Amino acid sequence: MQRVLVIGISGAGKSTFARELAQRTGLPLIHLDREFWQPGWKITPEPEWRTKVAGLVAREAWIMDGGYSASLDLRLPRADTVIWFDYPRGRCLRRIARRIATTYGRVRPDLGEGCPEKVDWEFFRWVWNYPGRSRPRVQAMLAKHLPDSARLIVIKRDADARRLLASVGAT
Repeated sequence: MQRVLVIGISGAGKSTFARELAQRTGLPLIHLDREFWQPGWKITPEPEWRTKVAGLVAREAWIMDGGYSASLDLRLPRADTVIWFDYPRGRCLRRIARRIATTYGRVRPDLGEGCPEKVDWEFFRWVWNYPGRSRPRVQAMLAKHLPDSARLIVIKRDADARRLLASVGAT
């Protein structure tokens, strides 16, 4: 395990999991939200984003946390392990609401500078629509771009994530 993608629906716990996995493995951690969002919640333009992602995946080793299905074609071929958080949207929406309540107005470590936590109804709508819109896209990208040699691990509940972390052990 040298190049690990942690993907899936927002609010599932990808960033928390990726942080713990990085601590246990010693692999460098890349939060894609931190790379994508510019101050004031400005998006990185697509050509610049793809160039940035290509540079990140070219590194020898990493744990990369973030959905961003539009760049999976760049990330999947370099991954040796993909951990897909495939959680129910209701649970994720509740977690996002709790996260906003506890971190509102502050910049989380997994976000870009100048991007404080906020209430964003469009984001809630995006998470609500994930199963019908994004999940099939992720499945298609996995089928098309995941190397046969890569390991795909699907996490459907917190116990699965805890079990996987426990199997990695601490460094």
